[in-house]
Amino acid sequence: MRSHGFHCSVFLFAGLIAFDPAATASAGQYISGPVEASAIRVIDGDTVLVDATPWPNQHVTTYVRLRGIDAPELKSRCPEIRDAAERAHSALEELVSSSATLSLFDISGDKYFGRVVASLELEDGRDASSILLDAGLVAPYRGGRKKAAACP
Repeated sequence: MRSHGFHCSVFLFAGLIAFDPAATASAGQYISGPVEASAIRVIDGDTVLVDATPWPNQHVTTYVRLRGIDAPELKSRCPEIRDAAERAHSALEELVSSSATLSLFDISGDKYFGRVVASLELEDGRDASSILLDAGLVAPYRGGRKKAAACP
């Protein structure tokens, strides 16, 4: 029964993005936010599973891909890339665990159903993506095809 509720929640959140009356018909549809959320778990260095509250007393569980960054892949064949991915993952876990509440901004649909792309603001007002970028744990990402990571 839990999975049915999860899928309904994802569908509702995706529907909120797709049918935002303030958005235009272009691919740039988004919710400006803030949408309050709490972290359920960190998936990797650029993705968090959250419990979001887009409306009063309504909770939606969804995956959030952090806007503007790309973390190394945890499942890489290269040990150095996996190590870098684990450092980014640990850093993001530490950031979100220190914030009782998170805020999502600039929320848009992603190419993968069930996931959104958003800026994630910590309780103290800092942007999670900027912190990870400044620490050199992730690379900037503006969409499009990602470069294949070569093993150093």
